Formats: sequence, C-alpha cells, structure tokens
Amino acid sequence: RTIRALHPALLRSGDGHIVITGSTAGHIVYETGGSYTAAKHAEHALAATLRLELAGEPIRVTEIAPGMVKTEEFSLNRLGNKDAAEKVYEGVAEPLTAEDIAEAIKWSVTLPSHVNIDSLVIRPVAQAANHKIHRVK
Repeated sequence: RTIRALHPALLRSGDGHIVITGSTAGHIVYETGGSYTAAKHAEHALAATLRLELAGEPIRVTEIAPGMVKTEEFSLNRLGNKDAAEKVYEGVAEPLTAEDIAEAIKWSVTLPSHVNIDSLVIRPVAQAANHKIHRVK
C-alpha cells in the first residue's frame, strides 16, 4: 500500500528509488526460522516483482539483504529474552552494525540514476552462510 501510494510521486521525480531491507533469510531457509524466512522471502519476491512491474519507469528497486547484524532490539524482539539474544552473537568477533547497513543503503541510492543494485547480500566476514558462523569462543 505504501509503495502504491508513493508511486505517482516517485514517477514524477524522474529518479525514484525503492529500497527494501530484507535479510539473507529471504534467500536461504533454516530450521526454526519458518515464519521469519517466509516473511523475508516475501520481501525478496516483492523486490523482484516490482522490478518487473516498473520496467521502463524511472524508478530503481534495490533489495538490501543483511546477514548477522547486531543491534540492541533485533534479536531481543525476535527471541524474547536477553540471554537468547546475546547467544546469537556469542563468539562472533565483528557482527555487522546498523551503521554498516545504512552505509550500503546510502551507497546504492547515491549511484547514478541509470545504475540499479538489484540485490545486495551483506554478511560479516565471520558468517560464510546463514548456518556457518565462525566463533572465536
């Protein structure tokens, strides 16, 4: 609904850009992640569908798909308690930060208007895949 409501303004601007912040969970599923991965797959599909529907219009569509990002709220909200949230990042030397993702978004939207980053997967070096994380502890 939001994209539909903003579509006329994006079109009039001549240089519109829709950024969808998804997750690597929208590309690969994992055990115990059914609801989360389903929602993130929907965001991934939305970005791909919008690119098709908006073809020929001056509107770019970018999906940013972060892996392990450590923020105060994310794991706590998702898992419900502080101990479980801290365990997600235990032993990971440098998980991504919100600032890392903001920098990637800034980069994608400041490229020339004829350049579109379709999908950008971002992971910390310690995360080779959703299920493969190097821990120092």
